[in-house]
Amino acid sequence: MKKSIPQRRFIYTKDVENITGKSAQTARRLLKEIREKLGKGEEDLVTAAEFCACTGITEEELAPFLEN
Repeated sequence: MKKSIPQRRFIYTKDVENITGKSAQTARRLLKEIREKLGKGEEDLVTAAEFCACTGITEEELAPFLEN
């Protein structure tokens, strides 16, 4: 059975830091690049599904990082 992404739908800088092991600055840069690729504005949030699509990380790999 496919595990779905937990209730939290959006990816924040701290999530990217934990997932990638990169610094906060690098995490912010990655989220900015994803927003630009998707045609979103600076203040728009990146969803977990969008993050997965842009990084190649599967939802199953991402789910443990989004659990409370």
